[in-house]
Amino acid sequence: MSSRHPRANRECRLGEQLVAYQFQRAARRTIGLSVGPQGLSVRAPHWTPLAEVDALLLRKADWVLAKLRQLEQASRLAPAPTEWRAGAVLPCLGHGLVLELCPDPSPSPSPSPSPDPGPGLRSDGLDAALADGRLRLALARDAGPEPVRALAQAWLMRAAQQVFLERLEHFAPRLGVRYRSFKLSSATTRWGSASANGSLRLNWRLVHLELELIDYVVVHELSHLRQMNHGPEFWRVVASVMPDYEPRRQRLRRVRLAP
Repeated sequence: MSSRHPRANRECRLGEQLVAYQFQRAARRTIGLSVGPQGLSVRAPHWTPLAEVDALLLRKADWVLAKLRQLEQASRLAPAPTEWRAGAVLPCLGHGLVLELCPDPSPSPSPSPSPDPGPGLRSDGLDAALADGRLRLALARDAGPEPVRALAQAWLMRAAQQVFLERLEHFAPRLGVRYRSFKLSSATTRWGSASANGSLRLNWRLVHLELELIDYVVVHELSHLRQMNHGPEFWRVVASVMPDYEPRRQRLRRVRLAP
């Protein structure tokens, strides 16, 4: 794996990753590191030996690699669908829900949606209803894209809250942990986070993905309540309830949600 700044003029190997970065001399007193959308940039005083720059990069390797991973992940996180209109397909739990606009969104009597959108997902509400693979929004049929987006995303976030809580309650006892609180996140750089005080945050956009990928993120963050790092013991905790975590992890790294 490698990372390359478009104006890279130096390289360094940080762990298993080759990082090509932009290096500049500047009128400053200390070496400065910054990671932006284009990659890693390093600015150093005119008198600083290159060996000192290399040594600093090695000391800061964990920070640099974490920032580069966040940027890589940010490129995958995007709302869907491309067009907010009737007939557009909205990804939800790995299925495609067709958006339908109608003043009365109440679903017709039906035992369950088809295909099944997920574990116990509630299908009705005052402003939206789920039935027969369609998400019916309480809007006029000629509604513009902004109200469609607002109502559809509000429904998705309610669905995310419900599904994530179910999965947290499923996995927490199996991992032998208790979380203090859980909130949805709209972060653009990460799928989830865990704090040492037991607070968890999960990106609501995960609701677009298959349940097995959501489960991986849930297990990952709950495992941090036992190990606040990514060392070997952390991965042993993850594997204790999810032996096949690695292929799920690799699939998540390749996710590209529709813009």
